[in-house]
Amino acid sequence: MDIFLEECKFYDISENSMMELREREGLSPKEEVKKLPVNLYKRKIWLLFEYPDCSKQGPIVTGISVYVIVLSITIFCLETVEGFIFEPSLKAGNLPGFNDPIFSVETTCNIWFTMELLIRFLACPNKFSFVTNLMNIIDLISIVPYYTSLGNMLGNTTPYNHNSRKEASKFDVLKVVRLVRVFRIFKLSRHSKGLQILGRTLRASIRELGLLIFFLIIGVILFSSAIYFAEGGAEAGQESHFVSIPAAFWWGVITMTTVGYGDMKPKTELGRGVGILCAIAGVLTIALPVPVIVSNFNYFYHREMIERPGDSPDINPMEVDMCPFLPGSYKGDEPGFESSDSDYSELKKNLR
Repeated sequence: MDIFLEECKFYDISENSMMELREREGLSPKEEVKKLPVNLYKRKIWLLFEYPDCSKQGPIVTGISVYVIVLSITIFCLETVEGFIFEPSLKAGNLPGFNDPIFSVETTCNIWFTMELLIRFLACPNKFSFVTNLMNIIDLISIVPYYTSLGNMLGNTTPYNHNSRKEASKFDVLKVVRLVRVFRIFKLSRHSKGLQILGRTLRASIRELGLLIFFLIIGVILFSSAIYFAEGGAEAGQESHFVSIPAAFWWGVITMTTVGYGDMKPKTELGRGVGILCAIAGVLTIALPVPVIVSNFNYFYHREMIERPGDSPDINPMEVDMCPFLPGSYKGDEPGFESSDSDYSELKKNLR
């Protein structure tokens, strides 16, 4: 098939035709139909937030969103530093005055996240698809900790002392809830083509990744068992790290992945031999699925370069029925509202 595609390139067959051929032959996943809202104002808002390349204002919204995400992640990291921890002051009614600069910045960021999520939900063409989308679920989960912490602060009507914030953070539930904010880093994938390509590559390579994990599990069990029986008895006067096969799983994982922390190591000649075989098997196991994953990455990367060879020209979503720069096919909820990238390319060619 690759030779045939090379021949197609020689005869200057269009990339869109070659991509359609790959899809028909099952060599590439077919893009799902992208729906747009029928209402012009909702469509404009949806394109503004979901497909910023379709308008002049889109990059501005994207820039603000990326800045707020990076700022929020930075605050999430800095608030664990002792020098950046501020204690809330008191107001009438024994409620916190919220004079903490970190809390103020976090509040500003969450206002933006909440507003963005609500606007996108109200403008989306399919509410069910929106609420079941993984990235939208991550967006919701990332703002829940703020409102949980805010409710905890407002619900605490007892006078604040110097250690009130530290005492509240000792609750395991609050710790877990606050940790969820780290998922905000995945919001960057909405504005990064590189992260989107990586995500598509991982989804296309899920079978190979599953085989990799399966082979690693088999190897870990085999070599953990071998190292236990090789080291379990321990040589004269030496205490073995491998007190059981499950305890040796950790050693098997870090050896097969060539990490080797050194906290567990064999002390006998037989155990060292098992370690050598384990390391070699790990290198071979990890190397096997890599070419397939790299091939998938190259495919999605080149497809992205073909679909977007340069900056998309500015268009006004209020004056068109569809955005020609959406990935794959797209349509509205009304009859005749459907097109595709190949249709747009042919139309563009005919206009020339």
